[in-house]
Formats: sequence, structure tokens, C-alpha cells
Amino acid sequence: MFTTADARALFGGSTANASQTLAALANEGLALQLRRGLWALDRNIDRLSLPEVLSAPAPSYVSLLTALYRHGVIEQVPAVVYAVTLGRTKRYETTLGTFSLHQVAPELFGGFELSPTGAKLATTEKALVDVAYLSGVKSRLFTEVPEIELPKNFDLALALAWIARIPSRRHRTLAKQWFEANVLPHVPLRRGRRPSEAR
Repeated sequence: MFTTADARALFGGSTANASQTLAALANEGLALQLRRGLWALDRNIDRLSLPEVLSAPAPSYVSLLTALYRHGVIEQVPAVVYAVTLGRTKRYETTLGTFSLHQVAPELFGGFELSPTGAKLATTEKALVDVAYLSGVKSRLFTEVPEIELPKNFDLALALAWIARIPSRRHRTLAKQWFEANVLPHVPLRRGRRPSEAR
């Protein structure tokens, strides 16, 4: 993926000429315009790799409901691709769909793995913590989530460790409350211990 400015530097000339050249390539099926000023040469691009390009220079990774669906934790297919970032919260409309990026504290940035295509995808534990963290923001977008089913290898201790890293006491308390109400009841029992006893 690259910008019109990148193409201008490669082709030489003006931005208008670069845009015309790229439009011609797109008409021939040799390029794909993702949104204004953003292009791709691979028309079969993995759209999960797009959030990091949209948020640049701030980093980002796919998380929240999109990651939960990808991990089989929820059955409902999200209408948009959700990601978290160190940049501003912003929504993007592209030819590959709608992308919704949400800002998290630097202390919470992490907990992702690379997909086979190189896209950054949050683990199940971290995706749930990201939802818990953002459940208390003004938009209330993540207050309620579809019914979840956790995998047998769900790491409760890891999830709680991430929650403990939330720097704001208020946000940490709200995240804990959301997690206790929406996640703990679904944690698989281990060695006869109930999830409430694992805290």
C-alpha cells in the first residue's frame, strides 16, 4: 500500500499527474484505490492489514469485536473492522469496507500476534480487555457485546494482568466491572475452581 505522494516521488511531476497515472492503472485492474490518496497494487490485499496503514504514523492492530469474531468467541460478524491505536479515534470509509480505530493508553498497546499475511491481530484475552477498557468511554459503543464463548485455553490470569496495567483508576475500575459481568461467567472451569475464585 502506498500514497499518492509516494507515487509522485516515484514518477516525478505533480500530484495531479500521479493521481491520473494511478487512476489509469486502477482502470486497467493494476491498482486499487482504497480511499482518497491511498492505493494498493495487490487487489487481493488482506483488509486486516489496512488499519496500521490508516493510523500511520501511529501504530495499530486489529482487536475488539473483529478479533473476537476471528477467534470464534462471538458468532455475529461485525459490520466494520475494529482496531485499537495509539493515535486518535477515527472512522475510515474505504473500498475494502469501514474501519473503526479506537485510541487506547500506551500501557495497553500490545497483546497481538501476526496473522499469516502479516496483519496484527489481538489475542482473545487482549481483545476482551480492549473491549472492557473502551466500554467506559463516552460513546458507549462497547458496553454491550454479543454472546461470547471462550476457548478452553483462555488465560484468565493474562487478561487480569492486562487490566491491572490500565493507568487510570476510574477506567481500571470500569473495565473490571465490565469484565466481571461479561467474561468471568463464561470462563471454563479448571480443576474444580470457579472463575470468581481465580481473581
